[in-house]
Amino acid sequence: MWVQLGLVLVLVTVAVVTLVFQSRSEATQEAEHRTRAVAEAVAEAPGMVQTLDGPDPTAVLQPKAEQIRRRTDVDAVVVFSPQGIRYTHPDPKLIGEHVVGPYKQALRHGAFTRTFTASTGTTVISIAPVTRDNGTVAGLVSVGITVKRVQNTAWALLPLVLGGAAGALILSAGSTVLLARRLRRQTHGLGPAGMTRMYEHHDAVLHSVREGVLIMDADHRLLLTNDEARRLLDLGPDAEGKLATDLGVDPQTVELLTSGRVVSDAVCPAGDRLLAINIRPTDVPSGPAGSVATLRDTTELRALAGRAEAAGERLRLLHDAGARVGTTLDVRRTAQEMTDVAVPGFADLVTLELADPVLQGDEPTALDGPLRRVAVSVAPPHGGTRTDTGASTNEHAATEQHTTGGHEGGASASGSSLTDDSPHHEPASSPTCFPTDELVTYAPHTPQAQALQTREAVLAPVLSDTCACSEHSGQQARHIHEPGLRSLITVPVRARGVVLGVANFWRYQGSRPFDEDDLSLAEELVGRAGVCIDNARRFTHAHATAVTLQRSLLPEALPDQDAVDAAYRYLPAQAEEAEVGGDWFDVIALPGARVALVVGDVVGHGLHAAATMGRLRTAVHNFSALDLSPDELLSYLDELVTTLDESLGAGAAEISGATCLYAIYDPTTGCCTIATKGHPGPALVRPDGTVSFPGIPVSPPLGLGGEPYETAKLELLEGSRLVLFTDGLVADRHRDSNTGLDQLRTALARLPGRTPDETCQGVLDAVLPPQPSDDVALLVARTRRLDAERIAQWAVDRDPPEVARIRTEVTGRLTAWGLTELSFATELILSELVTNAIRYGTGPITVRLLHARSLICEVADGSSTAPHLRRAAATDEGGRGLYLVSQFAERWGTRYTKRGKIIWTEQSLTPGAEPLSDVTDEALLDQWDDSAW
Repeated sequence: MWVQLGLVLVLVTVAVVTLVFQSRSEATQEAEHRTRAVAEAVAEAPGMVQTLDGPDPTAVLQPKAEQIRRRTDVDAVVVFSPQGIRYTHPDPKLIGEHVVGPYKQALRHGAFTRTFTASTGTTVISIAPVTRDNGTVAGLVSVGITVKRVQNTAWALLPLVLGGAAGALILSAGSTVLLARRLRRQTHGLGPAGMTRMYEHHDAVLHSVREGVLIMDADHRLLLTNDEARRLLDLGPDAEGKLATDLGVDPQTVELLTSGRVVSDAVCPAGDRLLAINIRPTDVPSGPAGSVATLRDTTELRALAGRAEAAGERLRLLHDAGARVGTTLDVRRTAQEMTDVAVPGFADLVTLELADPVLQGDEPTALDGPLRRVAVSVAPPHGGTRTDTGASTNEHAATEQHTTGGHEGGASASGSSLTDDSPHHEPASSPTCFPTDELVTYAPHTPQAQALQTREAVLAPVLSDTCACSEHSGQQARHIHEPGLRSLITVPVRARGVVLGVANFWRYQGSRPFDEDDLSLAEELVGRAGVCIDNARRFTHAHATAVTLQRSLLPEALPDQDAVDAAYRYLPAQAEEAEVGGDWFDVIALPGARVALVVGDVVGHGLHAAATMGRLRTAVHNFSALDLSPDELLSYLDELVTTLDESLGAGAAEISGATCLYAIYDPTTGCCTIATKGHPGPALVRPDGTVSFPGIPVSPPLGLGGEPYETAKLELLEGSRLVLFTDGLVADRHRDSNTGLDQLRTALARLPGRTPDETCQGVLDAVLPPQPSDDVALLVARTRRLDAERIAQWAVDRDPPEVARIRTEVTGRLTAWGLTELSFATELILSELVTNAIRYGTGPITVRLLHARSLICEVADGSSTAPHLRRAAATDEGGRGLYLVSQFAERWGTRYTKRGKIIWTEQSLTPGAEPLSDVTDEALLDQWDDSAW
């Protein structure tokens, strides 16, 4: 008891002394922390730099410094300049004086703290710089405090600590006395020796624990054992007192128990069990020599560990499947990724068959027809790294029927992957009886047919040697059972309740057969893969729909015309994540043997972009029918885009951006007029092979309005090539447009004298990356010039007799051209048009004939009034002239110019094409008077 009291007293004394010394150490630390914190807080205070740079820092900072000093309970807060001149000080007399001390260290290295002994005792001072935004020092803040001031707080608590220590001492002494009396009473007067014997012979025996305990002396004689040890070693009731060699246990266990060494978790057999044995010596100074052995049954633990390891393998396989399956939106590649994941970690051979509609993006309605094998992965027989779990002895027959079809020369799966993208394991040779792209029909009794019918996975732990034969075209039976295959799991591939195909997992003879745990894993694996395959199928369907829509909106063929030889290429984006875009082009035949070349782009991808492209292309066709100039046409198109955006309802997708380039080429003059709306200008390849990019006035994209458009006019020699393109040809995420234009210039320079079609192909081969991320529209037009011998032009005075002269001139020219059969109709047409121009128009008046694919008649005058075709009443004296023109001409119309208008007609050169049978004599008589002009 007295020992305990003395121990308590010593502990209390040591605690008090430690507290005193600790308070001194903590006082110094507290002084350092406090001065450092105050100095840095003042230095970083808002407005500090401006105050120091101000005209009178002392007036502002002195009262604040004193206020901070009193609140933070420090001895001094001094602010001074980088030169050491004080701005503040507790003693105002020292303001303006030079600071004494190593303050310059803060200028070079930042804030620091120093402890030194002064006349007032141990003092701690911290100095922090005030820095400007550019890193220069505007001033410094010094905060000082004596350790004595901080210690006063700790010493104030010392009486309380001593009082608490005295109370603890009294309480501990009383508790010790009471506890000693109670222990002696409960042990019936036993001393320490008696209590030790009780611990050694009785308390060490734990009957309730599931570990066996053996206590042996130095001679390896069994002194004490518990019930669990008796059960594990099958010991009799008289085992205690016997030598370990006489207990009748396994010799290996006896050798371990009598080895005399420390043993940790050694495994020894004991009947049908495996025991983990630990041995420790007991020869400590307070007890007799000997050893203690603990026994633990690890048979069940090892089984549990095996099952846990198998579960971990399954989880890792599923995690791997989640990371590797579905990386693309391609159905075949996704299927191959699933088979690659399962080999060799789960199966030795995996095949996956899908219905043909799935590969085309459609949803299969029924699986009553053959399936197409799209993926095969195989490991070398008996050579994989897979860990098999479970075993089964049930036998099942598995046969299949094959029907050769599909792609000619379909390659079989070479290795574990049909692609070169899988880096996970080396491929092995595919079985010759499982080629890919082959149609497969399963017999009704096979596991595959059963799985497809019931929509449930089927387990065939052991396959029989029966084989099925093909029923295709009455061929002879052929065996398809792969030698060495032992076990099969077949799982239907499902997504959203629809069966897309079937997956087959096989194992070789050298592997353990599949069990129920493997079946659940296969179902989970195929379930995840089914969702990915269905996503790829739906993407394929949407992409095919969008591509079909887009291609239906693009021209199927170029029109016949005399102005240019044209060729085009349109390539949709090839990147896996890309959708269809809004690129388009057009070649539009215009009156007067002219042609319009159009190329445009709608920003974005998808159905909305394709539909918008179709609307804009239709609008361009309609506007070109009005025979507008390029700048006027783009103005109308810009206004149309603005109107379309404004007419959209809430939540509808706006036209995010669109560009267009419109060019008109006239083969009679060689002049090409170009206007653009945010679209890159064309490339021009002259007949000598030089390449240039003509300067086209820049304007914002469609729908943004802006200044009136400017046009560019180019004089093109015959044989020049005009190259129009969208930005997908010259720009993508890996290169800018300048680099692409340089590549295009180089490619065109290397293609001198090529046809437009050869130019298109050469440009794509040289400029496009393997998988362009954007749509590309390319249009190449090689210019022609209409021979001057096929152009005739006359000036007409405003005098009615001029009509007869023009008829004579025209008849002579048609005779020279060999178009005598068109003379009568042409005379009637020109007589009507020239007469109306003389009567109702203004000068100058000109007549022009063009001998192209058709005979073109043009009458120009300086008036801007437009003729209108109307149906004359029976009593009208005039109004039938334009009716005759429309009957004799294949087409006719009006084109406005800067100086007036041109009335034009076209007549087919094909014999018998003139509709003369529909013209009455009355119409011929009335042709000379037309009040509808």
